[in-house]
Amino acid sequence: MNVQTFPALAPADAGFDAAALADAIAFVEANDSPFPRDIRTHLDAGYFEPAPDNEVLGPVFPRGGPNGVLLRRGQRVAQWGNPLQSDMTFSVAKSYIALLAGLALSDGLIRDLDEKVSASVSDPAFSGPHNGAITWRMLLNQTSEWEGTLFGKADRIDRGRDLKREGTGPKGSDRPMQTPGTYWEYNDVRVNALALALLHRFRRPLPQVFAERIMDPIGGSQDWQWNGYSTSFVEIDGQSMPSVSGGGHWGGGVVTHAEDQLRIGQLMLQNGLWNGRQVLPEGWVAACTTPSALNKDYGLLWWLNGQGRFPGVSRESFFAQGAGGNIIWIDPKHEVAAVFRWLNPAVHAQALAKVTAAIKA
Repeated sequence: MNVQTFPALAPADAGFDAAALADAIAFVEANDSPFPRDIRTHLDAGYFEPAPDNEVLGPVFPRGGPNGVLLRRGQRVAQWGNPLQSDMTFSVAKSYIALLAGLALSDGLIRDLDEKVSASVSDPAFSGPHNGAITWRMLLNQTSEWEGTLFGKADRIDRGRDLKREGTGPKGSDRPMQTPGTYWEYNDVRVNALALALLHRFRRPLPQVFAERIMDPIGGSQDWQWNGYSTSFVEIDGQSMPSVSGGGHWGGGVVTHAEDQLRIGQLMLQNGLWNGRQVLPEGWVAACTTPSALNKDYGLLWWLNGQGRFPGVSRESFFAQGAGGNIIWIDPKHEVAAVFRWLNPAVHAQALAKVTAAIKA
């Protein structure tokens, strides 16, 4: 594993009320996710959508127990469970895609976020008057209204998706499509279209780019993997390459542990800097955390707290979030980066508020 660790610091020395923080961590440990350990059976049973739209196309792995780590000012203040337990992360992968988009922009592979994807990507997914009008920014802030079927999954499957009622409410409507850029909707197929577009621009599998440009420079492990689907291989320059998914909705996505996710959180907290090296382009963290016009709770594939989605938590906080209770939490106000794996989503707000309330100075 060879994970580089962060130095430990006693809670009191890190500015926490030690008893209050211990109470918060005990609360987290006591609230396991409702997701069963056998995730494949969960997906096959139609948690996200009924058959046949729920067909699993990528790798799926059983999960372990709740775990996590809390840093303040780059020092380890608390941990629980097994932070080296590699599990599926679901939509946390979307926020990873945003980091790759920042690299593509810095490299000149994307000239401008408001440029049409079709201007630099030659793929049927971005042809025609509707999809051909979609810009990079629209894909990044989930306003693209991309329409069609990609790798065997139709965008229709996720139309009408209500994240507050995930797994309990109907979706998959055939509502009329809106002009690209005028309607916000959380849609896995459209994020997968963004990953495909970035694959065309980098002309290398995205996990390779992610490893070399992000994980290796920040001291990450070799324990993670990022998969697509059996149907998502694309030929580029005569080679077959996997196009990864932005979640585990139909299998695939990022499988990793809390320690590696924590490094991503600390990198974001440090505005992309790591040991004096600008790993993420200067200004990209600010771009990712600027509220979108059509959803103030959302930036560029990162969730925001400026409107108080999580009461009792700093409004400066932002998050990578995945189904089943997977969170990377960054709180610039209090210099906190934390990872929560398999925390019951029903208590997310309460758990983060408890940790925040334990900060004394």
